[in-house]
Amino acid sequence: MAEILETIDWSPLFISLKTGILATVLAFFAGIAAARFIMKLNNTAKAVVDGLLTLPLVLPPTVAGFFLLLIFSLRRPFGKYLYTQFDIKMVQTWPGCVVAALVIAFPLMYRNARAAFEQVDVNVIYAGRTLGMSERKIFWKVVVPMAAPGLASGTVLAFARAIGEYGATSMLAGNILGKTRTVSVAIASEVAAGNWDTAAFWVCVIVILSFLIVALINLISGKNMKNVNRWM
Repeated sequence: MAEILETIDWSPLFISLKTGILATVLAFFAGIAAARFIMKLNNTAKAVVDGLLTLPLVLPPTVAGFFLLLIFSLRRPFGKYLYTQFDIKMVQTWPGCVVAALVIAFPLMYRNARAAFEQVDVNVIYAGRTLGMSERKIFWKVVVPMAAPGLASGTVLAFARAIGEYGATSMLAGNILGKTRTVSVAIASEVAAGNWDTAAFWVCVIVILSFLIVALINLISGKNMKNVNRWM
């Protein structure tokens, strides 16, 4: 273990963490906005839009990566437009890691945000309207604080999914050491190269991170339920 620690390149961990943090921040606001939007739709439109927003959660990550390649490839109109007009390149770059992680993590944030909003007592919203509060103020000052535990759980789950993403990331961003190689990609690379000790080290790292994230979710849920009479 000492020899592995001396020779290990820590860049996959740093890339995974900064990718996970940025993707989670983006997923947080996008998930809240999507959940707020879909709550206003009728049942038919809600079912269709919800299915589209949740699709990355049930599709194999490689399929999501394939669609991302179709969108952002420099051979495709949109990818070529981004590169020529704004010098933005997603394929084989770190921004591609963020986009891939965002697409895969977003449904978890969205689903948790929607579930949390649906649990908010509508009478509290009516009370806010009676007091003359604007819809925007009611949402951010009343609904979001009441839905905070669910939003927090969704945020943590989205972060966990973002730092562990492999399929879409490897297809869109590739496997460039020090640039796009995340922990999950590093594990696959080390196994393919026969470096089982290094791969096992990264497996231990991701297992520890995952356990800490699950423990954090349990703590958040426990605080939310501390005043509820539960069956024992």
